[in-house]
Amino acid sequence: MTARPRDGRPEAMHAPLPDMPRAARHSLPDLVGDLRQLASVQRITLGDGPDAGQKLLAFSTGGGLDFQVKEQGSLDIRSLHLRGLPLGWRHPAGDTGNPQRALTGFLVTCGLENVRAPRAGLPQHGSLALSPVRLLALDADWQAPEPHLFVTGEIHHPMPCGAVCRIIRRMSAPIGGTRLVVHDRIENISATPAEVMLLYHVNFGFPVAAPGCAVRIGGTRVTGIDSLDPGDRPGAPECHRMPPDVPVVVERPASGDWPGMRLELTSDTGSLPFLQTWRDGRRKRNILAIEPCNCDLRPDGTSGPGTRLAPGERMDSSLTLSFA
Repeated sequence: MTARPRDGRPEAMHAPLPDMPRAARHSLPDLVGDLRQLASVQRITLGDGPDAGQKLLAFSTGGGLDFQVKEQGSLDIRSLHLRGLPLGWRHPAGDTGNPQRALTGFLVTCGLENVRAPRAGLPQHGSLALSPVRLLALDADWQAPEPHLFVTGEIHHPMPCGAVCRIIRRMSAPIGGTRLVVHDRIENISATPAEVMLLYHVNFGFPVAAPGCAVRIGGTRVTGIDSLDPGDRPGAPECHRMPPDVPVVVERPASGDWPGMRLELTSDTGSLPFLQTWRDGRRKRNILAIEPCNCDLRPDGTSGPGTRLAPGERMDSSLTLSFA
C-alpha cells in the first residue's frame, strides 16, 4: 500500500536531496554539470544607464541572498536582494560621480578622514567610498568547513594629514545561506599619525522602509516607521552607544503581497561602539539607515574623536548581517 500524508498525495519514493553546504564535496558534484549553477560570484560590467561601465561582483549564495559589490568603490554593496525582495535604496543619479553617494546602495563605507557633516574643509562622509580596489582574491571555497563565497581587496587611502592607511576588506557569504560578513583591517602604513573615522551606512528602501518597520537594540525600540508621512525635510540622526554582545534588529512584518524581512546585525563594539540611525521620509526618498560607527555624534552634526593610529598601528572592525 502507498503511504499517503495528510494532504492525500502519495509520498515520494526517493531519498531527499542532499543539503547544499554539507554535501558539497561528496554528492553535489554528481548532480550538476558545474557547481556554479548552485552558487557563484561573477565579475560583470554594466552596459548602460548612469552607471554604464561600472564593474561589479555579483554574488548568489543559492540560499536566497543575492548582492552586487562595487569592484572600484571600496567593495561596498550596490544592491542586495533577499529571496527576490529588494532591501536597499537606489539614487536616480546612480553611483558614478554622485555627490550623495552615501545614500545610494545597500552598504556605503564612510571615512576615513571624516564622517557625517562637513568640517574643516573635509567632505561629508569622507572620500573612502570612491576609492579604487586591488583585488587580492575572489572565489567560491567549497572545501571549507562552511563552504562560502568570498572576495578580498586592498585599498590605499591617503589622509589630509599626510598619513596613508591601507584597508584590507574581506567579504564572505556562506553557500546556501542568508548571512553576510564584512571584515576590515585598517593599518597606518605611513610615518605620520592618523585619526581614523569609520561609519558603515546601511540603507533600507521600500518595501522594507514602510509602516511597521522597527529598529531595536536588544529588546529596545530605537526608531521605526509608523506611517508614510513624507514631511518636507529629512529627520535628524540619532546616535546610541552600543552595549557589548547585543544585536541590532531591523524587522518589517509581512504586509499584503510583500513578504516580511528580519535582519540581525552584530558588530565588534570594541571598534564600533556607536550606532547611528537616520530617517528621510520625503517623497522620492523614503530611506531608513542604520550606521555602526567608531565616533560619537556632536550637537552640530559633526563627529567626535575617531580612532588614533600611530605609524604601524592597525584596527579591525567587522559586521555580520543575518537575514531571515
